[in-house]
Amino acid sequence: MEERLQKLMAQAGLGSRRENEKLIEAGKVRVNGRTAKLGDKADPNKDQVEVNGRLLKLRDNQDKFIYVAINKPKGVISSLDDEMEKGRRTVRDLVPLPGHIYPVGRLDKQSMGLILMTNDGDLAHKLTHPRYGHEKTYRVTVEGKIDEETLNQWRRGIRLDDRKTVPAKITVINQGPNFTLLEIIMREGRKRQIRRVANILGFPVTHLVREKIGPLSLGNLKPGEWRHLTRGEVSALKKAVQSKPARRQKKK
Repeated sequence: MEERLQKLMAQAGLGSRRENEKLIEAGKVRVNGRTAKLGDKADPNKDQVEVNGRLLKLRDNQDKFIYVAINKPKGVISSLDDEMEKGRRTVRDLVPLPGHIYPVGRLDKQSMGLILMTNDGDLAHKLTHPRYGHEKTYRVTVEGKIDEETLNQWRRGIRLDDRKTVPAKITVINQGPNFTLLEIIMREGRKRQIRRVANILGFPVTHLVREKIGPLSLGNLKPGEWRHLTRGEVSALKKAVQSKPARRQKKK
């Protein structure tokens, strides 16, 4: 049965679908000796698919997939490589397992909390693609005593990068004269979104921890610790991504 190339590549553990689309666009994928283009399909039982000159090997069962939860500490970057080449630790350095696993979504260097790492490209794609809109839960401390009017602005959406943010669920957990502790549940994740919105509103973030990705919780993991997901957790994630994609927000 034919499948899109980026899906076959993801199933083989080569990265997310979007990462694989870039490889196809760069001309690094060939099907039966011919350079592939975006939108091409292949039958893994009949066709020969090569990526960077190496024959693609599909996984024959899902037991070979790896699913790992990490509590990312401050100062660690949530990518496979230090793109700035400053010798910084990455989340991959925290997990001493062989093979190619990669983070699902990112947290900025100063943020902490839950990151999922896997070689299941199909699951990674559906957890991160904006059209699916899976919830992520954060515990966030901001400077100052934030008022209800400002919180409602944040909840409804703030213009960021020439478009409004998707409405968020925000609850005040604790508050004092100089701080406010919030729980923020979001269905999108633009780069440094929480910190940037908080700055726009005049209440800079001092501490940020991601506690949940969909049904997956951080639990008792301490900063820098990792663990394999249970079968139940993997099943819950797969069930979550099988639900209908969230409706796209109308541009305003």
